[in-house]
Amino acid sequence: MIMRILLISVIALTLWNCEAKKTPHAPPSDNQIVIGVIDSIYSDNLQEQQKFWVHVPNNLGQSKTTYTKYPVLYLLDGEAHFYSLTGMVNQLSAVNGNDLLPEMIVVGITNNDRMRDLSPTHVAEVFGDSISSKTSGGGKNFLTFIEKELIPHIEEKYPASSYRTFVGHSLGGLIVIDALVDRPEIFSNYVAIDPSLWWDNQELLEKYQDVISNTTYSNKALYVGVANTMEEEMSIEDVVKDTTETTVHIRSILKFVNAADSLQANGLHFKWKYYENDTHGSVPLIAEYDAIRFLFPWYSFKGADQFLKPNSNLSIEEMISMIDVHYKLVSSHFGYESLPAESFINSLGYGFMRNNHLDKANTFFKMNIQNYPNSSNVYDSMGDFYLAQHDSIKALEFFNKALEVGENDYSQVKIDRLNENLKIK
Repeated sequence: MIMRILLISVIALTLWNCEAKKTPHAPPSDNQIVIGVIDSIYSDNLQEQQKFWVHVPNNLGQSKTTYTKYPVLYLLDGEAHFYSLTGMVNQLSAVNGNDLLPEMIVVGITNNDRMRDLSPTHVAEVFGDSISSKTSGGGKNFLTFIEKELIPHIEEKYPASSYRTFVGHSLGGLIVIDALVDRPEIFSNYVAIDPSLWWDNQELLEKYQDVISNTTYSNKALYVGVANTMEEEMSIEDVVKDTTETTVHIRSILKFVNAADSLQANGLHFKWKYYENDTHGSVPLIAEYDAIRFLFPWYSFKGADQFLKPNSNLSIEEMISMIDVHYKLVSSHFGYESLPAESFINSLGYGFMRNNHLDKANTFFKMNIQNYPNSSNVYDSMGDFYLAQHDSIKALEFFNKALEVGENDYSQVKIDRLNENLKIK
């Protein structure tokens, strides 16, 4: 009877643990949901204090000094787009049990003078307005701030890798394309959403087309989103032929993307999309989603569903080989070693444990311990593995190890319950 009670407790604990650890987010503290911090540095280039917002993926169970390195997404007009893009990255990554995207740091860049910072050249007026354009033309200097000051700060202070994505909307999209043309070494991916390519009487547009046509882009990607800014009765065919000022915005973008469409041979991974039902103001949300889905087609591991099928003939060696091959490919894209996500390997371990393939479960739990030795969670999972085999002594060993490595909300509960059951026995 006592063993039956213990077995029921073990099963309940295992099921609860699988559910509780689906998401590696730590619970909110002090009744607040915090998705980032506001940081700042003094910029010698801009001669002013520059603020930016930073979101770092939660490292549940990891020590404060040892982190996974994360790709970084640098986002212009941070105040406007930080919440939505951070949410999308979390939704599509291991944070929510997906592997469509890697977990990423998001840096939302703000501006003290947006017109100055996001315009590559000085113009006397913008659509007849000579006042707001007075400070225009500081875009090159702002890119220098990003390259020489902001990026080194982020990579020194946060667990940031050198794999970077640059996202901008409107004038921000213009600066993104300017960065691709003038400083392609800074970022791996460029996302320009409804970019203001009409700027400076389209002179920059001509330059961009010429440079991109004659440049080889190795491992670079560009996504361009195009909003519907035409008058209601117009079609894209009408716009291309039009010469009025009212269509210069969309005409400029269409001219650019139609030219860039033929540049796949240059190594540029390129895509553009027209959003018929979205305006200049509404397009960022949907274009950001499509862009980040486009940029990482190589990240998701295909074939894990075959591992857990009851009739699967794959051996442990074959499974590990498939994972190794895939993550070598991912590492080649990132330019540094990328390990399979802890949550992904954990889910395989629990899946095999539920299917009573204990040798496979043991292998994958051990893999996580090897890859993430500073994670409390991986030792707790191995404790669950031994619980499932009714080895209370071994289970206690790993639950205690979990708490030695880092705090969590579940290992101590299991330790207390196991100790109580052992006393009853």
